[in-house]
Amino acid sequence: MGDQDLPGVLVSDLEGPHGICEDHAEDLKRHFNLITMQDFLENKAQLGPQIQAVYIWCGRPAVSQELLHSLPSLKIVASAGAGLDHLDLGLVASFGVKVANTPHAVSSPTADLGMALLLAAARRVVEGHQLAVSPHTENFPTDYMGQQVTGATLGIIGMGSIGYKIAQRARAFEMKIVYHNRKRSVTREHCLTWAYRGGISSTQVC
Repeated sequence: MGDQDLPGVLVSDLEGPHGICEDHAEDLKRHFNLITMQDFLENKAQLGPQIQAVYIWCGRPAVSQELLHSLPSLKIVASAGAGLDHLDLGLVASFGVKVANTPHAVSSPTADLGMALLLAAARRVVEGHQLAVSPHTENFPTDYMGQQVTGATLGIIGMGSIGYKIAQRARAFEMKIVYHNRKRSVTREHCLTWAYRGGISSTQVC
């Protein structure tokens, strides 16, 4: 099956700062005919009807009314990531086009990084490393050990999928969890012994 027989997918670019990553592009090429924004703009009449999907990577390409009018065969706008703030959902829906995203794809990796940053900040890891590798260091002050994380209180503003994953990891450090969210999660509170705070000002972390 040649590229022209595969469903056309509009992407920002295949390389460069706004291009999708190389390994990802190779996987997509097995199932789709990838059409870059530049190629599309240079030949709208021919390529427009071939495009059945727009694949958004790092917020690009931008989906405007003009673009939607140029894609008569468009069925779906797929955004790589959880957020949809970069899309006018009402506008896309008015063209009978569906929208897809990946709300939980990066929750665990983001929570891992969040905990890593928390530990690094509390234990002054970066500063300690700089001191350790410096040829001028003669001793290691005890205040560079930072603050103990185990048993501390952690405040989380927004208990979505990422906040929940961070709370799970914090439990391994015997941390007390206090959180604020638009909706209270009583079931999760009982499972992980959290404490809910009705207002951000009352979410005090010690």
